[in-house]
Amino acid sequence: MRKISLTALSLGLMLSYQVEAAEIYVRDIEVDGLQRVETETVLSYLNINKNSNVSSDYLNASLKRLFETGLFADVNFDRRGDGLLVIKLVENPIINKRVFDGNDKIDDALLESEVQLKSGSIYNIAKVQEDVQRILEVYKRSGRYATAVEPKIIKRDQNRVDLVYEISEGPEAAISKVNFVGNTHYSDDDLQSEIMSKESRWYRLFSSAENYDPEKTNYDKELLRRFYLKRGYADFRVISAIAELSPDKKSFVVTYVLDEGPRYEVENIVINSAIRDVDTAPLYDEILIEKGDWYNADLTEKSVFAITEELGKKGFAFVDVTPDLRKTANGKLDVVFDIDEGQRVFVDRINITGNTRTEDEVIRREFRIDEGDAFNAAKIRASRRNVENLNYFSKVDIQTEPNPEDDSKADINVNVEEKSTGAFNVGVGYSTVNGALFRAGVVENNFQGKGQKLSADVGISQRTSEYDLSFTEPYFMGRRLSAGVDLFRTEEDYQDEGSYDSESTGGRLRLGWNYTDDLAQYVRYTLKEDKISNVDNTASIYIKEEEGKYSNSSIGQTLVYDKRDSAINPKEGYYLSFGNDVAGLGGDEKYLKFDGKAYKYFTLADYYTFKLFFNGGYITGYNHQDVRLSNRYYLGGSTLRGFEFAGIGARDKFTKDALGGNWMIYSGAEMSFPIGLDEVGVRGRTFVDMGMLGKPDNINKDYVDYSDTPRVAAGFGFQWQSPMGQIDVDLAFPIVKEDYDETEVFRLNFGSRL
Repeated sequence: MRKISLTALSLGLMLSYQVEAAEIYVRDIEVDGLQRVETETVLSYLNINKNSNVSSDYLNASLKRLFETGLFADVNFDRRGDGLLVIKLVENPIINKRVFDGNDKIDDALLESEVQLKSGSIYNIAKVQEDVQRILEVYKRSGRYATAVEPKIIKRDQNRVDLVYEISEGPEAAISKVNFVGNTHYSDDDLQSEIMSKESRWYRLFSSAENYDPEKTNYDKELLRRFYLKRGYADFRVISAIAELSPDKKSFVVTYVLDEGPRYEVENIVINSAIRDVDTAPLYDEILIEKGDWYNADLTEKSVFAITEELGKKGFAFVDVTPDLRKTANGKLDVVFDIDEGQRVFVDRINITGNTRTEDEVIRREFRIDEGDAFNAAKIRASRRNVENLNYFSKVDIQTEPNPEDDSKADINVNVEEKSTGAFNVGVGYSTVNGALFRAGVVENNFQGKGQKLSADVGISQRTSEYDLSFTEPYFMGRRLSAGVDLFRTEEDYQDEGSYDSESTGGRLRLGWNYTDDLAQYVRYTLKEDKISNVDNTASIYIKEEEGKYSNSSIGQTLVYDKRDSAINPKEGYYLSFGNDVAGLGGDEKYLKFDGKAYKYFTLADYYTFKLFFNGGYITGYNHQDVRLSNRYYLGGSTLRGFEFAGIGARDKFTKDALGGNWMIYSGAEMSFPIGLDEVGVRGRTFVDMGMLGKPDNINKDYVDYSDTPRVAAGFGFQWQSPMGQIDVDLAFPIVKEDYDETEVFRLNFGSRL
């Protein structure tokens, strides 16, 4: 008798057989050991006919096919001398119950969606090992690289087993350090603020930003590319992004190796058209970059979109506008916009998936292309940017799928991954103006999945109390109008400055819109009640005259032109705003108010950032009414360092109470610079402040000290982006002042927001 056997081991297969002849005669086949599997099933995999000769190789191949079904734990072939082939099988058990044990951080539902083996499946050691790897991948995506999974079986009757995956989750692998190599124009802190991956800090207790995620690291490369291309570094590239896991598998060191390349200035802007009848001259008005500007990839892309839109209005629906960057001999760039015929394809459907909470309409309204429109790559790119800027999603993936039945149509498939859009913050701190303070607030930027913003804040300090409730609808009446309502109450202690307390309670309606990406206008209507109370017996007669309650009904607007490179930490660009308010649409107050602001930023080598600023305001009463205390301007403290809050301007000669002014100018220059502590978020600064405050209405110079001459102060200090919030420390020294001004050399602002 000759014997051929196949035995399953943990990860492989052992095949042993002895043959004496090239051909084996099979008279009959007998199958032994079956419990659930039908004999016909076994014979179908063997594919050997009775009363036939088979080769050793063919028998071996049949054996492999039978084992690879996964139905059997062991297979034995016995060949007897009378031509009988006996197949002895040991069936794999059935999984009675499949259990996850030890998974506290990831629920069963997610793990069940990943693994192959279910209750009722046939137990297979190879598939068990595959499922172990799937579980480990799920944990890696959540930042847990030290997770261990051990599969165990518990034998039951009737050849059944319980399969238990024992999971030891381990800690989240946090990012202990983020390194940047090759960045000479921007500091590590500048770049760290741009990417999603953050270094582990105790105050990020409720944030996942510090957990390592390969997908997040890949997206960081794109964020860095956008950051540099927006600032003129057209050759920028990320050479590598390497994450090194610590030996204990608890943390990562992420290193980005960068090649910044030179910074390019735009020398010429050219539009070339390969399409007949296209007049390129008026298209230059659509371009947002100018000769002499630093190259800006973001504005270049927006210019492509604007040119495409303008051509569409002129009847050129299928165009492809491509920017071409050409380096000149003097190290600058010519930006050339090439216009060609585009493929004649229409958008059939826009399919949105992945948004479990956010309504489809919130995403669709950010698209610059609709179903039925001519397909346009520039509009799709602009749509992606708009959806990403909502900041509701951790990933936005847009793919084009051609229609297999009609090559003139294509679908746009949008897949998003939602992230948390709400936040709760608690702050404690101290300042030399308000003393100890506490602040708490909650904000939801995607309220009920409709893209609306709802926020509530409470701030209490030793001298002020603030309560705010705000709601904003970004698409009012289905249009690109942001509309909102605010309710507020403020209580302030002015006993030190003016011997009185002030209260303000009211509400505001807002409406805003953008003319361009940089130019916006906001209008508002405010209704509030102001109250002057607790006036000290020794207070100025001008303050005593205003004790009581006054209603204020006003309408106003602000026009803003913002060309800064960042609204949070600007280093280049400028900001302009002009606003005015009219009070008197009912209520007790009647005044006209005008305010203007101008800021200019520019950065030299080695991160020296200069800021020039100007603030001006003017308010006047009408219908023979004076401007009241609560509506006047005050300078000092954070406005005009070197002087106390309300430290300059008209002041009662006898009580020393500050009376404010009807106009003000506050301007100056500031330079921030590195002091070798960028790694911990500390930068130094030096500044010069100048301020002027005009006199209030109806004062008698015999009782009031007043001068509208400029006050000047200079000083130095530092700003620390600490784990507990921003800390500002300044030492300012008045250079030009009046004898009656209230000065302040040391100023500290300390805040914490968790």
